[in-house]
Amino acid sequence: MGTANKFRLFPERYGFLPYVFLLYLLMPAYYIAEESGWKMVAGYGMLFLFFMSYRQLYCNLENNVSIGWLVIQVLIILIFSIFYNLNSLFMGFFTAHFIGWFKSKRAFWTALILFSISIFTTLFALFDEFPSGAYYLLIMMIVMLCSPFGIRSMNTKIELEEKLNVANERIESLVKREERMRISRDLHDTLGHTLSLITLKSQLVVKMVDKDTGGARREAKEIERTSRIALKQVRELVSDMRALTISEVLFESQAILEAAGIKARINISHELEEIPSMTQNILGMCVREGVTNVVKHSQATMCSILCEKHEGEVFIRIKDNGKGMSNEIERGNGICGMSERLELIEGNLSVQTDSHKGFILEMKVPVIIKEGRKGVS
Repeated sequence: MGTANKFRLFPERYGFLPYVFLLYLLMPAYYIAEESGWKMVAGYGMLFLFFMSYRQLYCNLENNVSIGWLVIQVLIILIFSIFYNLNSLFMGFFTAHFIGWFKSKRAFWTALILFSISIFTTLFALFDEFPSGAYYLLIMMIVMLCSPFGIRSMNTKIELEEKLNVANERIESLVKREERMRISRDLHDTLGHTLSLITLKSQLVVKMVDKDTGGARREAKEIERTSRIALKQVRELVSDMRALTISEVLFESQAILEAAGIKARINISHELEEIPSMTQNILGMCVREGVTNVVKHSQATMCSILCEKHEGEVFIRIKDNGKGMSNEIERGNGICGMSERLELIEGNLSVQTDSHKGFILEMKVPVIIKEGRKGVS
Protein backbone atom coordinates (compact mmCIF):
# COMPACT_ATOMS: atom_id res chain seq x y z
CA MET A 1 0.00 0.00 0.00
CA GLY A 2 1.36 3.44 -0.94
CA THR A 3 2.35 6.08 1.56
CA ALA A 4 -0.55 8.31 0.48
CA ASN A 5 -3.08 5.64 1.58
CA LYS A 6 -1.33 4.73 4.83
CA PHE A 7 -3.62 5.10 7.85
CA ARG A 8 -2.52 7.54 10.54
CA LEU A 9 -4.24 8.02 13.87
CA PHE A 10 -3.30 11.72 13.88
CA PRO A 11 -1.94 14.02 11.14
CA GLU A 12 1.82 13.64 10.75
CA ARG A 13 2.44 17.40 10.90
CA TYR A 14 1.64 17.47 14.65
CA GLY A 15 4.34 14.94 15.52
CA PHE A 16 4.13 12.94 18.78
CA LEU A 17 2.20 15.52 20.84
CA PRO A 18 -1.29 14.05 20.19
CA TYR A 19 -0.06 10.60 21.25
CA VAL A 20 1.47 11.95 24.47
CA PHE A 21 -1.89 13.47 25.47
CA LEU A 22 -3.52 10.04 25.20
CA LEU A 23 -1.73 9.05 28.42
CA TYR A 24 -4.06 11.36 30.34
CA LEU A 25 -7.00 9.13 29.38
CA LEU A 26 -5.61 6.47 31.72
CA MET A 27 -6.88 8.46 34.72
CA PRO A 28 -10.61 8.36 33.77
CA ALA A 29 -10.15 4.77 32.59
CA TYR A 30 -8.96 3.90 36.11
CA TYR A 31 -12.00 5.55 37.72
CA ILE A 32 -14.34 3.74 35.32
CA ALA A 33 -12.69 0.40 36.16
CA GLU A 34 -13.73 0.89 39.77
CA GLU A 35 -17.37 0.79 38.70
CA SER A 36 -19.38 -2.26 37.65
CA GLY A 37 -22.31 -3.22 35.43
CA TRP A 38 -23.92 -0.77 33.08
CA LYS A 39 -22.11 2.20 34.66
CA MET A 40 -18.72 0.73 33.70
CA VAL A 41 -19.92 -0.14 30.18
CA ALA A 42 -21.39 3.35 29.72
CA GLY A 43 -18.20 4.89 31.08
CA TYR A 44 -15.96 3.08 28.60
CA GLY A 45 -18.37 3.94 25.81
CA MET A 46 -18.17 7.63 26.68
CA LEU A 47 -14.40 7.39 27.02
CA PHE A 48 -14.18 5.92 23.51
CA LEU A 49 -16.44 8.72 22.23
CA PHE A 50 -14.15 11.23 23.95
CA PHE A 51 -11.17 9.66 22.19
CA MET A 52 -13.00 9.92 18.83
CA SER A 53 -13.76 13.59 19.45
CA TYR A 54 -10.09 14.16 20.31
CA ARG A 55 -8.96 12.56 17.04
CA GLN A 56 -11.55 14.36 14.91
CA LEU A 57 -10.65 17.72 16.39
CA TYR A 58 -6.96 17.15 15.58
CA CYS A 59 -7.76 15.99 12.05
CA ASN A 60 -9.71 19.20 11.30
CA LEU A 61 -7.62 21.80 13.09
CA GLU A 62 -6.36 23.44 9.91
CA ASN A 63 -9.91 24.10 8.67
CA ASN A 64 -11.60 25.11 11.92
CA VAL A 65 -12.35 23.77 15.37
CA SER A 66 -15.57 21.72 15.38
CA ILE A 67 -18.04 23.16 17.91
CA GLY A 68 -20.00 19.91 17.96
CA TRP A 69 -17.07 17.77 19.05
CA LEU A 70 -16.10 20.34 21.70
CA VAL A 71 -19.62 20.23 23.15
CA ILE A 72 -19.45 16.42 23.28
CA GLN A 73 -16.11 16.62 25.11
CA VAL A 74 -17.44 19.08 27.71
CA LEU A 75 -20.57 16.97 28.34
CA ILE A 76 -18.49 13.82 28.84
CA ILE A 77 -16.13 15.67 31.23
CA LEU A 78 -19.07 16.92 33.30
CA ILE A 79 -20.68 13.46 33.44
CA PHE A 80 -17.41 11.83 34.51
CA SER A 81 -16.87 14.53 37.16
CA ILE A 82 -20.38 14.24 38.61
CA PHE A 83 -21.05 10.49 38.41
CA TYR A 84 -17.54 8.96 38.49
CA ASN A 85 -14.80 11.06 40.06
CA LEU A 86 -14.32 14.82 40.54
CA ASN A 87 -10.71 14.57 39.35
CA SER A 88 -12.10 13.89 35.87
CA LEU A 89 -12.26 17.68 35.55
CA PHE A 90 -8.57 17.44 34.57
CA MET A 91 -9.79 16.10 31.24
CA GLY A 92 -10.71 19.73 30.56
CA PHE A 93 -7.08 20.29 29.49
CA PHE A 94 -8.00 18.49 26.26
CA THR A 95 -10.83 20.91 25.52
CA ALA A 96 -8.83 23.95 26.66
CA HIS A 97 -6.10 22.97 24.19
CA PHE A 98 -8.52 23.01 21.25
CA ILE A 99 -10.18 26.27 22.32
CA GLY A 100 -6.79 27.92 21.81
CA TRP A 101 -6.97 26.97 18.12
CA PHE A 102 -9.99 29.14 17.33
CA LYS A 103 -8.94 31.64 14.65
CA SER A 104 -11.81 34.04 15.33
CA LYS A 105 -11.30 36.16 18.42
CA ARG A 106 -15.03 36.22 19.06
CA ALA A 107 -15.35 32.44 18.80
CA PHE A 108 -12.32 32.01 21.09
CA TRP A 109 -13.79 34.16 23.87
CA THR A 110 -17.27 32.69 23.52
CA ALA A 111 -15.98 29.11 23.78
CA LEU A 112 -13.65 29.96 26.67
CA ILE A 113 -16.36 31.73 28.70
CA LEU A 114 -18.90 28.93 28.21
CA PHE A 115 -16.28 26.32 29.05
CA SER A 116 -15.28 28.24 32.22
CA ILE A 117 -18.90 28.51 33.34
CA SER A 118 -19.37 24.76 32.85
CA ILE A 119 -16.22 23.81 34.76
CA PHE A 120 -16.65 26.18 37.72
CA THR A 121 -20.37 25.45 38.02
CA THR A 122 -19.59 21.75 38.38
CA LEU A 123 -16.67 22.48 40.71
CA PHE A 124 -18.68 24.59 43.14
CA ALA A 125 -21.77 22.36 42.91
CA LEU A 126 -19.65 19.49 44.23
CA PHE A 127 -17.73 21.69 46.67
CA ASP A 128 -18.99 19.76 49.70
CA GLU A 129 -17.75 16.52 48.17
CA PHE A 130 -14.17 17.73 47.90
CA PRO A 131 -11.77 15.18 49.32
CA SER A 132 -9.49 16.42 52.09
CA GLY A 133 -6.79 18.73 50.69
CA ALA A 134 -8.35 18.79 47.20
CA TYR A 135 -8.34 22.58 46.95
CA TYR A 136 -5.50 22.14 44.47
CA LEU A 137 -8.32 21.42 41.97
CA LEU A 138 -9.31 25.08 42.04
CA ILE A 139 -5.74 26.18 41.26
CA MET A 140 -5.39 23.61 38.48
CA MET A 141 -8.70 24.69 36.93
CA ILE A 142 -7.44 28.28 36.79
CA VAL A 143 -4.23 27.06 35.12
CA MET A 144 -6.33 24.99 32.70
CA LEU A 145 -8.44 27.99 31.71
CA CYS A 146 -5.31 30.08 31.14
CA SER A 147 -3.69 27.51 28.84
CA PRO A 148 -5.79 28.47 25.75
CA PHE A 149 -4.10 31.88 25.78
CA GLY A 150 -0.70 30.19 25.48
CA ILE A 151 -1.91 28.00 22.62
CA ARG A 152 -3.45 30.99 20.84
CA SER A 153 -0.28 33.02 21.28
CA MET A 154 1.82 30.16 19.90
CA ASN A 155 -0.48 29.73 16.89
CA THR A 156 -0.46 33.48 16.23
CA LYS A 157 3.33 33.45 16.25
CA ILE A 158 3.43 30.48 13.87
CA GLU A 159 0.95 32.21 11.56
CA LEU A 160 3.02 35.40 11.57
CA GLU A 161 6.17 33.40 10.81
CA GLU A 162 4.42 31.74 7.89
CA LYS A 163 3.29 35.12 6.58
CA LEU A 164 6.83 36.41 7.04
CA ASN A 165 8.20 33.47 5.07
CA VAL A 166 5.70 34.16 2.28
CA ALA A 167 6.64 37.84 2.34
CA ASN A 168 10.35 36.97 2.23
CA GLU A 169 9.76 34.67 -0.74
CA ARG A 170 7.86 37.48 -2.45
CA ILE A 171 10.65 39.94 -1.72
CA GLU A 172 13.22 37.45 -3.02
CA SER A 173 11.18 37.06 -6.19
CA LEU A 174 10.97 40.84 -6.64
CA VAL A 175 14.71 41.19 -5.99
CA LYS A 176 15.44 38.58 -8.65
CA ARG A 177 13.12 40.38 -11.05
CA GLU A 178 14.78 43.71 -10.32
CA GLU A 179 18.19 42.10 -10.77
CA ARG A 180 17.14 40.75 -14.18
CA MET A 181 15.96 44.23 -15.15
CA ARG A 182 19.23 45.71 -13.91
CA ILE A 183 21.25 43.23 -15.92
CA SER A 184 19.19 43.96 -19.03
CA ARG A 185 19.77 47.69 -18.56
CA ASP A 186 23.47 47.12 -17.98
CA LEU A 187 23.74 44.99 -21.11
CA HIS A 188 21.91 47.63 -23.10
CA ASP A 189 23.95 50.53 -21.73
CA THR A 190 27.32 48.80 -21.64
CA LEU A 191 27.27 46.81 -24.88
CA GLY A 192 25.04 49.11 -26.92
CA HIS A 193 27.75 51.59 -27.80
CA THR A 194 30.36 48.87 -28.45
CA LEU A 195 28.09 46.94 -30.81
CA SER A 196 27.15 50.20 -32.52
CA LEU A 197 30.85 50.81 -33.14
CA ILE A 198 31.28 47.29 -34.57
CA THR A 199 28.29 47.88 -36.87
CA LEU A 200 29.69 51.17 -38.15
CA LYS A 201 33.12 49.72 -38.78
CA SER A 202 31.63 46.68 -40.52
CA GLN A 203 29.75 48.99 -42.89
CA LEU A 204 32.98 50.90 -43.47
CA VAL A 205 34.86 47.68 -44.31
CA VAL A 206 32.21 46.76 -46.88
CA LYS A 207 32.69 50.13 -48.58
CA MET A 208 36.50 50.01 -48.46
CA VAL A 209 37.14 46.38 -49.42
CA ASP A 210 37.21 47.06 -53.17
CA LYS A 211 38.82 50.50 -53.05
CA ASP A 212 41.29 50.32 -50.16
CA THR A 213 42.25 46.77 -49.21
CA GLY A 214 44.84 47.88 -46.68
CA GLY A 215 42.42 50.25 -45.00
CA ALA A 216 39.76 47.54 -44.92
CA ARG A 217 42.26 45.19 -43.27
CA ARG A 218 43.02 47.79 -40.61
CA GLU A 219 39.35 48.35 -39.92
CA ALA A 220 38.80 44.59 -39.68
CA LYS A 221 41.52 44.40 -37.03
CA GLU A 222 39.83 47.29 -35.24
CA ILE A 223 36.56 45.33 -35.31
CA GLU A 224 38.38 42.38 -33.76
CA ARG A 225 39.79 44.60 -31.01
CA THR A 226 36.38 46.14 -30.34
CA SER A 227 34.73 42.72 -30.15
CA ARG A 228 37.31 41.67 -27.56
CA ILE A 229 36.38 44.75 -25.57
CA ALA A 230 32.71 43.71 -25.78
CA LEU A 231 33.62 40.24 -24.54
CA LYS A 232 35.51 41.77 -21.64
CA GLN A 233 32.52 43.93 -20.79
CA VAL A 234 30.27 40.87 -20.70
CA ARG A 235 32.68 39.18 -18.29
CA GLU A 236 32.67 42.27 -16.11
CA LEU A 237 28.88 42.23 -16.04
CA VAL A 238 28.82 38.59 -15.05
CA SER A 239 31.26 39.28 -12.23
CA ASP A 240 28.89 41.99 -10.91
CA MET A 241 30.55 44.72 -12.96
CA ARG A 242 33.52 46.81 -12.06
CA ALA A 243 33.10 50.38 -10.94
CA LEU A 244 33.34 52.81 -13.86
CA THR A 245 34.82 56.26 -13.65
CA ILE A 246 33.49 59.15 -15.68
CA SER A 247 36.95 59.80 -17.10
CA GLU A 248 37.18 56.25 -18.49
CA VAL A 249 33.75 56.47 -20.06
CA LEU A 250 34.50 59.85 -21.66
CA PHE A 251 37.72 58.45 -23.14
CA GLU A 252 35.79 55.51 -24.64
CA SER A 253 33.02 57.84 -25.83
CA GLN A 254 35.49 60.04 -27.69
CA ALA A 255 36.84 57.01 -29.56
CA ILE A 256 33.33 55.88 -30.48
CA LEU A 257 32.26 59.30 -31.74
CA GLU A 258 35.40 59.71 -33.84
CA ALA A 259 35.01 56.20 -35.27
CA ALA A 260 31.50 57.18 -36.35
CA GLY A 261 32.82 60.29 -38.07
CA ILE A 262 31.50 62.67 -35.41
CA LYS A 263 33.85 65.35 -34.12
CA ALA A 264 34.07 65.08 -30.34
CA ARG A 265 34.69 67.93 -27.91
CA ILE A 266 35.25 66.77 -24.33
CA ASN A 267 35.43 69.22 -21.43
CA ILE A 268 35.91 67.58 -18.03
CA SER A 269 36.56 68.90 -14.53
CA HIS A 270 39.70 67.62 -12.77
CA GLU A 271 37.84 67.37 -9.45
CA LEU A 272 35.63 64.43 -10.50
CA GLU A 273 37.94 61.93 -8.78
CA GLU A 274 36.43 62.98 -5.46
CA ILE A 275 32.91 61.93 -6.53
CA PRO A 276 31.71 58.68 -4.85
CA SER A 277 32.27 55.56 -6.94
CA MET A 278 28.56 54.65 -7.09
CA THR A 279 27.71 58.09 -8.48
CA GLN A 280 30.54 57.83 -11.02
CA ASN A 281 29.40 54.37 -12.07
CA ILE A 282 25.79 55.43 -12.70
CA LEU A 283 26.77 58.66 -14.44
CA GLY A 284 29.23 56.70 -16.59
CA MET A 285 26.44 54.37 -17.71
CA CYS A 286 24.24 57.36 -18.54
CA VAL A 287 26.99 59.03 -20.58
CA ARG A 288 27.52 55.80 -22.51
CA GLU A 289 23.83 55.60 -23.33
CA GLY A 290 23.72 59.25 -24.36
CA VAL A 291 26.68 58.82 -26.72
CA THR A 292 25.16 55.63 -28.14
CA ASN A 293 21.98 57.57 -28.99
CA VAL A 294 24.04 60.26 -30.73
CA VAL A 295 25.85 57.67 -32.85
CA LYS A 296 22.74 55.66 -33.70
CA HIS A 297 20.08 58.32 -34.21
CA SER A 298 21.39 61.88 -34.48
CA GLN A 299 23.14 61.98 -37.90
CA ALA A 300 25.29 64.66 -36.26
CA THR A 301 28.75 65.86 -37.32
CA MET A 302 29.71 67.28 -33.95
CA CYS A 303 29.09 66.29 -30.34
CA SER A 304 30.27 68.09 -27.20
CA ILE A 305 30.31 66.67 -23.70
CA LEU A 306 30.65 68.97 -20.72
CA CYS A 307 31.27 67.40 -17.33
CA GLU A 308 31.97 69.53 -14.29
CA LYS A 309 31.38 69.67 -10.56
CA HIS A 310 29.60 72.64 -9.06
CA GLU A 311 28.90 73.30 -5.40
CA GLY A 312 27.09 70.22 -4.16
CA GLU A 313 26.31 68.70 -7.55
CA VAL A 314 27.73 67.18 -10.72
CA PHE A 315 26.53 68.53 -14.05
CA ILE A 316 26.90 66.70 -17.37
CA ARG A 317 25.65 67.94 -20.75
CA ILE A 318 25.76 66.03 -24.03
CA LYS A 319 24.98 68.19 -27.06
CA ASP A 320 25.02 67.40 -30.78
CA ASN A 321 24.13 69.27 -33.98
CA GLY A 322 22.06 66.48 -35.46
CA LYS A 323 18.41 66.12 -36.44
CA GLY A 324 17.13 65.81 -32.89
CA MET A 325 15.13 62.89 -31.57
CA SER A 326 11.51 61.96 -31.98
CA ASN A 327 9.16 61.41 -29.07
CA GLU A 328 9.20 57.68 -29.70
CA ILE A 329 12.93 57.54 -29.16
CA GLU A 330 12.73 59.73 -26.08
CA ARG A 331 10.39 57.17 -24.54
CA GLY A 332 12.66 54.27 -25.49
CA ASN A 333 14.69 51.99 -23.27
CA GLY A 334 17.75 54.25 -23.40
CA ILE A 335 16.24 57.48 -22.02
CA CYS A 336 13.99 55.64 -19.57
CA GLY A 337 16.91 53.57 -18.32
CA MET A 338 19.00 56.67 -17.77
CA SER A 339 16.21 58.35 -15.85
CA GLU A 340 15.71 55.27 -13.64
CA ARG A 341 19.42 55.07 -12.89
CA LEU A 342 19.66 58.74 -11.95
CA GLU A 343 16.69 58.41 -9.61
CA LEU A 344 18.72 55.91 -7.57
CA ILE A 345 21.16 58.69 -6.67
CA GLU A 346 18.50 61.43 -6.50
CA GLY A 347 19.58 62.88 -9.81
CA ASN A 348 17.42 64.25 -12.61
CA LEU A 349 17.50 64.16 -16.39
CA SER A 350 16.35 66.86 -18.81
CA VAL A 351 16.03 66.52 -22.58
CA GLN A 352 15.86 69.23 -25.24
CA THR A 353 15.45 68.35 -28.89
CA ASP A 354 15.02 70.41 -32.03
CA SER A 355 15.20 69.46 -35.70
CA HIS A 356 17.47 72.47 -36.38
CA LYS A 357 19.53 72.69 -33.18
CA GLY A 358 20.08 69.03 -32.49
CA PHE A 359 19.72 67.22 -29.18
CA ILE A 360 20.75 68.30 -25.66
CA LEU A 361 20.88 65.89 -22.74
CA GLU A 362 21.57 67.27 -19.26
CA MET A 363 22.12 65.38 -16.02
CA LYS A 364 22.36 66.82 -12.52
CA VAL A 365 23.27 64.73 -9.48
CA PRO A 366 23.76 66.02 -5.92
CA VAL A 367 27.03 64.92 -4.33
CA ILE A 368 28.61 65.30 -0.90
CA ILE A 369 32.39 65.31 -0.78
CA LYS A 370 33.80 63.96 2.48
CA GLU A 371 36.14 66.38 4.21
CA GLY A 372 38.58 63.58 4.89
CA ARG A 373 39.21 63.26 1.21
CA LYS A 374 40.59 66.78 1.22
CA GLY A 375 42.87 66.15 4.13
CA VAL A 376 40.77 67.93 6.72
CA SER A 377 40.75 66.10 10.05
